[in-house]
Amino acid sequence: MKTVKSGKSVLQRVVLPLALILTAAIILSRYFHRFDLTTEKRYTLSAYTRQILRELKDIVYVKVYLNGDLNIPLRKMRQSIKETLDEFRVYAGDNLEYEFINPFADGDPAKQEDVVRELYDRGLTPMNIISGDEEGGSAEKIVFPGALVNYRGTEAALNLLKDNQETGAEEDINNSIQALEFELIRLISSLSADTTEKIAFLEGQGELDEFQVGDLTRELGWYFQVDRGEIRGRPGALDAYEAVIVAKPTLPFEEQDKFVLDQYIMHGGKVLWFLDLVQVSLDSINDNGMTPALIRELNVEDMLFRYGIRINPVLLQDIQCNIIPVNMALAGNNANFQPASWLYYPLLTAPPGHPVTRNLNLIRTEFPSDIDTVGSGKSLQKTVLLHTSEYTRHLDAPAIVSLDEVAREIRPEQFNEKNRPVAVLLEGTFESLYRNRMVSEMFPSLSVPVAGSSVETSMLVVSDGDVIRNDARQTAQGMLVSPLGYDRYTQQTFGNREFAVNVILYMTGHRDLINLRSRELALRLLDKAELREHRLRIVLLNTLIPPALVLAGGLLAGWMRKRRFSKPV
Repeated sequence: MKTVKSGKSVLQRVVLPLALILTAAIILSRYFHRFDLTTEKRYTLSAYTRQILRELKDIVYVKVYLNGDLNIPLRKMRQSIKETLDEFRVYAGDNLEYEFINPFADGDPAKQEDVVRELYDRGLTPMNIISGDEEGGSAEKIVFPGALVNYRGTEAALNLLKDNQETGAEEDINNSIQALEFELIRLISSLSADTTEKIAFLEGQGELDEFQVGDLTRELGWYFQVDRGEIRGRPGALDAYEAVIVAKPTLPFEEQDKFVLDQYIMHGGKVLWFLDLVQVSLDSINDNGMTPALIRELNVEDMLFRYGIRINPVLLQDIQCNIIPVNMALAGNNANFQPASWLYYPLLTAPPGHPVTRNLNLIRTEFPSDIDTVGSGKSLQKTVLLHTSEYTRHLDAPAIVSLDEVAREIRPEQFNEKNRPVAVLLEGTFESLYRNRMVSEMFPSLSVPVAGSSVETSMLVVSDGDVIRNDARQTAQGMLVSPLGYDRYTQQTFGNREFAVNVILYMTGHRDLINLRSRELALRLLDKAELREHRLRIVLLNTLIPPALVLAGGLLAGWMRKRRFSKPV
């Protein structure tokens, strides 16, 4: 009997567990699943991200320049970047490699300056942080919260830290962590894409030139083939393009070109209109301190009205505005430039509820107008993507714009027009301007069919052409193109580039990528007032309770073991 019991004991204690382990190993090797127990599923990658990573055909190498002596928020961000890249490697396997680099590991100041210049030239944006020293003081240092991503010899810079003027440092870090998957996978997907869609900037009506939209063109080049060209009244000239950008035209459109644009939209083309219907000369303001603001006729107003949009010929003034340098010195004295609020340069708010505008910084504008939506057609969905603050007013054109206005007292009660739309997205079906109209006079030698209504498509209308204009200036080395949204005077970077790229990706069908922006991680902050009032008690509880629980568990386990094995056989 003892032999039988011994055999059963071996079977129960050794053979059965080994069989179960072997069975589980076989099952787990064939079926893959990861469990995310967090409330907001912060460690669960989207299906789109997993697909892109699994389909990589070569190695993506990521160099993250966020390492070394960092403050606590940036250490938290560094850890989140590492966790995200580790999660990427689960699906990409050996096709994803990364390393964290301290760009200032060498203490030589001269070499550090070279490193800062090199990383900046390669596209990474530096930022200053305040860090404590060993003697209890503080010091300012430069960090590069970004990465260089390389795929098959092509390198792209990725700045990972959001710097939003409307939020605090902790919210900026949290928003940056929320956007990590989106920022990384959008760049990886663009670098690894096999096919390239085409978009175009229109020319022929005095639009912004290739240098004035150079930064946006360069950024869009990661996703699309970007062309420039004129319509020249050729029906079908735009059919090969996923989207067309009308960038601040200054001359009226010819009727034939309007027809080509209209029919392009009717067949599903996407158009992004960046229009200034009020003309203001900055040169006149700089030279004379004032300039007339005149209405600009572009001959597309009737088209936009038919599509459900009207841009009003007014100038918006907003208390939430950018600042400019103004010479405050009296005539004959040395120049004394001082910062002054310029009400004609509103900083627009991006509503957080739409994937295009989620977590965007303020948008820089120059002399914008406002937009009204017209018509009550149920076939169109109209979404305001950018608007002014609650303290806005308008100035009807024609009018006089003078620098003397910076010296006037700002009275909030006079700015009673809140949240005026400046950018509106239209989605649905549109009615053609040329429906039931004869077009044979425009094309006497061609038989051109006219589509009276469109298929499902989308359109963006922005009442300020400067939203996508970057600064460009001639230097000894050639034309210097500044980043879109960067303000040389305040040295701040606004969200213009991210807005333009996001809306183009959204309109051209890359919504799986843009929907990653909708992801939200709860920001669970400590109650600082409670922490200050009961600091000693909180520290003691967090210091003493964990070891006390471990000790109690050990004593309980020892008591149970002693009780079990002290029983007589």
